[in-house]
Amino acid sequence: MAAVESSGRQEIAAPASASLAIELRGISKAFGPVQANKDISIQVAKGSIHGIIGENGAGKSTLMSILYGFYKADAGEIYISGNLTPIPDSQSAIRAGIGMVFQHFKLVQNFTVLENVILGAEGGALLRGAMAKARKSLADLAREYELDVDPDAVVEDLSVGHQQRVEILKALYRQADILILDEPTGVLTPAEADQLFRILNGLRDQGKTVILITHKLREIMEITDTVSVMRRGQMTATVKTADTSPEELAELMVGRKVLLSVEKAPATPGEMVLEVEGLRVRDDAGVERLKGVSLTIRAGEILGIAGVAGNGQSELLEVLAGIARGEGTVRLNGQEIALNATADGQSRRARGIAHVPEDRQHLGLIMDFSAWENVAFGYHHAPEYQRSGLLMDNDAIRADTVDKMERYDVRPPIPTLASKNFSGGNQQKLVVAREMDRNPELLLVGQPTRGVDIGAIEFIHKQIVALRDAGKAVLLVSVELDEIMSLSDRIAVMFDGRIMGERDPKITNERELGLLMAGVVK
Repeated sequence: MAAVESSGRQEIAAPASASLAIELRGISKAFGPVQANKDISIQVAKGSIHGIIGENGAGKSTLMSILYGFYKADAGEIYISGNLTPIPDSQSAIRAGIGMVFQHFKLVQNFTVLENVILGAEGGALLRGAMAKARKSLADLAREYELDVDPDAVVEDLSVGHQQRVEILKALYRQADILILDEPTGVLTPAEADQLFRILNGLRDQGKTVILITHKLREIMEITDTVSVMRRGQMTATVKTADTSPEELAELMVGRKVLLSVEKAPATPGEMVLEVEGLRVRDDAGVERLKGVSLTIRAGEILGIAGVAGNGQSELLEVLAGIARGEGTVRLNGQEIALNATADGQSRRARGIAHVPEDRQHLGLIMDFSAWENVAFGYHHAPEYQRSGLLMDNDAIRADTVDKMERYDVRPPIPTLASKNFSGGNQQKLVVAREMDRNPELLLVGQPTRGVDIGAIEFIHKQIVALRDAGKAVLLVSVELDEIMSLSDRIAVMFDGRIMGERDPKITNERELGLLMAGVVK
């Protein structure tokens, strides 16, 4: 395939239009003063997996939302299989053979799989025949694409990975030939992500076209045929994946060289900060989620908690943050803290505990509130936010938000913008800025870089290490094993609500940790 020179980078030449599934020409989109997409052109070959990467706020999701009819472009044209195709709404996109799986699934939780798949495509008022037809179609699709899901299962009872399969089945049921996936592994375990990749390879082998929006360079290198890079609303390069490297892609994304590994000096642990002994937690149904967990963290060290999601890590963070109730003993700087009904997040913050929750949208932010309101969330009684000790000083909060947005590179830097209108990664930066900037004695951080781009990952990792080097204690929970191994000074592995063992990251490996994560102890 011939190559053309663009922006100092050898790029692959576009294939002939007859072999294109999608061609976008000169797409532009602005939201008020913010130019989300600027004169973007991109070509996607039929029967390929095409990656789109870029920093948070680079305009990736906006571009795909235009292709799927969620937004209308201010300028530009869309061609599907060589034909000019106006897409004013999502129904037009579906008729054009386009399906989209969003980062946050669009499923009715108390409906069955079959009901979710048929929803919006019932084909008439009489459902019995449509349901029978859908059931057979679902079985055929599941068999063909290895998307086995019980059609009668209620969605809220399914794992996140199986819910994602339902979203893919919805698109295929509507006869999609082009499938767009927005950050599809952000909520998956490593094993679920591997299974998703096998499914996507199968879709490509069957002639489907897949567009994968992600910030994870490992995924891009592992599964895509071609990758396009966006930066600040513009397309900077399109290259064959086999002809590039993670380092080059990171530099194209950010506009500078990026450290892909964490640089930190050896820890120098000090006084004991956190002591947990025999901690037990039951959920609302009475099921024991933590089964006698014990651990310690000293000042100046990071304890990483590894494990497959759903093995008690979330409950551990929530009880330490005062969100959930538990039994046992927890001491902070030698003084016991409450685990009963008197515990709450405010009392924890007063003791010097900061919390970056795993689920930013449900526990970290009030989505309809503006950025500046969320920056004060939980800290609105802080002296610097008060006027005469009685009223909140909104001007001071807004000024502080502007400062945090600049230092943490939150895009767009508009403090009055509702939090729901930021990308997922920029929502994460808001939470991280609010909690880490408080210089806590103990930082509880869950999935700190979930849905965050490569430049922001580097920045957040540096902030976590800086807190450790300032003599603070950090409890880190992450499903990303490479993140746990590179950031942690000690690693504890959780399985089924228990600590299975503790390992030194310098002498362990992913295989040993993986066995512990599966409950296998030598």
